[in-house]
Amino acid sequence: MPAFPFFLVQDFLLLLQGLKKKNPFDQNMWEVQSDWYSPTRMNSSPNTQYEFPGDRFIPNRSLMDLDQAQSLLTNRTVPNRNSNFNEAYRQKLQDQLTLDSDGNPFKMLVFRGSPKSSRKPLLCVDEMRRSDEFDSNMIKPTQLRSLPKGESRVLDAPNMRNDFYMNIMDWGKNNVLAVALGLDLYLWNSETVNVRKLFHVNENDHPTSLAWSQDAKYLAVGYKGSKLQLWDAEASKLVRSLKGHNRRVATITWNGHTLTSGSRDRSIINHDVRARNNVTCHLRAHSQEVCGLKWSETGNLLASGGNENLLYIWESSRMNSSKYLYCFKDHCAAVKALAWCPYQSGVLASGGGTEDGCIKLWNTQMGTCINTIDTNSQVCGLEWNRHHKEILSGHGYSPSEQIKNQLCLWRYPSMEKVGNLKRHTSRVLQLSQSPDGLTLVSAVADGTLRFWNIFGPPCADNSRLSALDSFLSNKTSPIR
Repeated sequence: MPAFPFFLVQDFLLLLQGLKKKNPFDQNMWEVQSDWYSPTRMNSSPNTQYEFPGDRFIPNRSLMDLDQAQSLLTNRTVPNRNSNFNEAYRQKLQDQLTLDSDGNPFKMLVFRGSPKSSRKPLLCVDEMRRSDEFDSNMIKPTQLRSLPKGESRVLDAPNMRNDFYMNIMDWGKNNVLAVALGLDLYLWNSETVNVRKLFHVNENDHPTSLAWSQDAKYLAVGYKGSKLQLWDAEASKLVRSLKGHNRRVATITWNGHTLTSGSRDRSIINHDVRARNNVTCHLRAHSQEVCGLKWSETGNLLASGGNENLLYIWESSRMNSSKYLYCFKDHCAAVKALAWCPYQSGVLASGGGTEDGCIKLWNTQMGTCINTIDTNSQVCGLEWNRHHKEILSGHGYSPSEQIKNQLCLWRYPSMEKVGNLKRHTSRVLQLSQSPDGLTLVSAVADGTLRFWNIFGPPCADNSRLSALDSFLSNKTSPIR
């Protein structure tokens, strides 16, 4: 029979010392002495205020001086004995140096509750907690980020069509900006600053929408005459044509290998670009042209906006049934601008046309409107800032000159306006941002592409841990 560990037997005997036996025929054979159970001991002296309750088996870290404990465990210094002092003096001096912050003999592990100390402890979790609470309750001035005074770059974009419903620009993860200018489609490499024409079409047809695949290998292009094509931009080669629509394709968006297109024929089609029979789902809910489409970051929800002022939310798992999840009817004009929040799942921002002029935030998990901001201007595009909790809106026609043709930056979730950029002379048609989320480009009806360093790098102190967080995560002390 293996020997029972000595330390377990010793601990068990110590436990029994704190118990006293009662009548053997009593149902509760053992009762705990009040001196061992701290809450009972606390109740017996109501005039004493205790910092924390105690426990017989779990040490109370808030009452332990871990720095002193670490020093005693790791100190290997050989004491230098002075012959001028006797042993009694040395023992008394050592006892004084090893007292805790309340003047009691130092103990590494503290199991009981302790009265509030009149002396300030050397290192105590509750002190750090109170310090963190004080820091969080202090009124700190809000540090407003300064907006750029002007564009970082302006490119000429002749023959750009002034059409609110088209989506003719997209910045891919390959750092190449694709833009349709009239009958031509151009590619601008932001790293090499080289411009290349991908193709030219005849006058009877022209691109009305485009979107890079998520891996930037393919560029999808929709046309006025209902065509939908896939291009290998690097090889300047047409890969395949996708059929399904019979009128212009105004908006397209990717979700993995699924390409979703919306058309003036009022339908939404999911295409599997790998399959010979590309149409996997055909949705008919909108009563007018579908002018806005956007898949969520997780790929499980699709938002679609139409010219009849409706906003639909679709679940990817239920699309074959053609049954939508929600239909929002709060906008009073066409819903083209759509953007999913990158740091809060299920939050969608939508913008209405001239007669509406509102930016609305939706909780798609609950089917409710979180917030509404009346901008008093046509909302042509929305882009979330991935480095700060902000959203940028691009505007067009407005009865007020104060916000007409401008870019507006809003703080999320309060939707407090951070500032305006008043550099456009014509309405903003569309917005897109670089892969690193630092630069934004606006396509303007005056035939220009304007680049803005508006989103900026992330805050340096976002990753700063408080003293309490660092202590509890064992980042500041090797003692566990």
